[in-house]
Amino acid sequence: MLTSYLTGLLVCGGIIIAIGAQNAYILGQAIRREHHWKCAGICMSADILLFTAGMFGVNAALMALPEALEILRWLGVVFLGWLAVLAFSRVARGRDALDANTKAVSSARAVILTTLAVTLLNPQVYLDTLLLIPAIGAQQSSALGFVAGASSASVIWFGLLAFSGAALSPWLAKPSAWRVIDGTIGGMMAAIAIHLASNGL
Repeated sequence: MLTSYLTGLLVCGGIIIAIGAQNAYILGQAIRREHHWKCAGICMSADILLFTAGMFGVNAALMALPEALEILRWLGVVFLGWLAVLAFSRVARGRDALDANTKAVSSARAVILTTLAVTLLNPQVYLDTLLLIPAIGAQQSSALGFVAGASSASVIWFGLLAFSGAALSPWLAKPSAWRVIDGTIGGMMAAIAIHLASNGL
């Protein structure tokens, strides 16, 4: 069970930290200290629910149709490869830093609705939680341990975003910092894609 837990923690952690609309929004709220813990809690809860539903649903499907495993494997390779390409393209062109000096204060209702939108209206969330992560988890000895690891990765990551956003604001004021972040993300996604292509799920 410990191996499954650690696999879920590391694999899901590598995917979750890919800076996208959801993470960038939460980080911006944390930097401005506007309901950032509410944002983090929503994202944690959504991930845990989707991990659980996807994990046990895909497990049952793979037991009934084992040949689907190869399809899931190569879909995962393509998807992770695409994430790596996007990250490296952001490194090449750069992107704006978050504005830590914004003074406007958003209402809790507006922040919650926006967090739900960037979480549930993003197709990448469903590809991650209902396809890629459960496909890897289906090969683990303990499905429950893998889900616990995946859920822990979500709690740790979003908790860190909410807690450290304000402290990191001077660093994130530099666009060059985003190049380092995106480069790291691209490298991680490419490494996981190569591993899946070479060794399977």
